[in-house]
Amino acid sequence: MCLGVPMQILAINGFIARCEARGAMREVSLLMLQGESLVVNDFVMVHAGHALQKMTGQEAHSTWELLDELLSHDLNVPGA
Repeated sequence: MCLGVPMQILAINGFIARCEARGAMREVSLLMLQGESLVVNDFVMVHAGHALQKMTGQEAHSTWELLDELLSHDLNVPGA
């Protein structure tokens, strides 16, 4: 299963952004979003160190609500 995580851009240096999500800091590649206008404080969906899409703050917040709900459930699958 692949999972993207919303992160907020704190700094941009070329095609690398310093991003934060819930206290976790990561260096994120912006190469896949070369056509987007990205600035500090924008939100991006990040997977495997790459920003996949720009998103609004509301979309990022809603995604974290869904992830929190998912993580609050018992994910043990019988027979797995």
